Amino acid sequence: MRIHFTANDTDEAQDAIRTLTAAHGQTGVADADVIVVLGGDGTLLETVHKTLKHNKPVYGMNRGSVGFLLNPYRPDNLLDRLQGARAITLYPLKMIAKDKNGRTIEALAFNEVSLLRQSRQAAKIGIALDGVERLPELICDGVLVATPAGSTAYNFSAHGPIIPMSANVLALTPISAFRPRRWRGALLPSHTTVRFEILEAEKRPVSATADYTEMRDVVQVDIAQDNTTPFTILYDSDHMLDERILREQFEP
Repeated sequence: MRIHFTANDTDEAQDAIRTLTAAHGQTGVADADVIVVLGGDGTLLETVHKTLKHNKPVYGMNRGSVGFLLNPYRPDNLLDRLQGARAITLYPLKMIAKDKNGRTIEALAFNEVSLLRQSRQAAKIGIALDGVERLPELICDGVLVATPAGSTAYNFSAHGPIIPMSANVLALTPISAFRPRRWRGALLPSHTTVRFEILEAEKRPVSATADYTEMRDVVQVDIAQDNTTPFTILYDSDHMLDERILREQFEP
């Protein structure tokens, strides 16, 4: 099995990549059968972004802090673990954002697309789903759309729901909503297209971020699941992501 190893710059991750490349060698991304990531959740997501065009499965081992999306780090029996790993295919969100100067950018997000106020004043954001206005004005610090894989991250910190991997839904979650006070967000079918319109954009500027890509002073943001760009993450059979997401809902 040809393996491409990549690691973040912490001492733990660098020690791990030296150990594993000495044992298994190092193959270029284009020629590898699998990419092994050593680091945390951010390192894994960054690697997926960088290597998406190569369409290689990614197997992560935790050498970071949280490591929710990764397997435990064990340097022994790596080939056996890779051969016995189970694959999960995920689909990112595609963000199309337009700023006040008419500039447009597109970016993918594997966890979430989030909008955040840029100034001391709360943002005012209108929300439409599949072309139908659902919330004419949300006054808030921000709002986000999260995938099931990302539902345990920023979405959960903002009191959004944890979503089982097989649910085929997205989380639409406000961040510190002021009005309407009782609106806690919504669960959306995964095929839904979400449009955010920034109200009073000059007075209340807002930024939009898709994982690592940020655009400031946005006026309109469209978000939809991108079914043309699947990516595969590998998990040990006793450490499956769907089981851990389910278990997370019962953590004290």
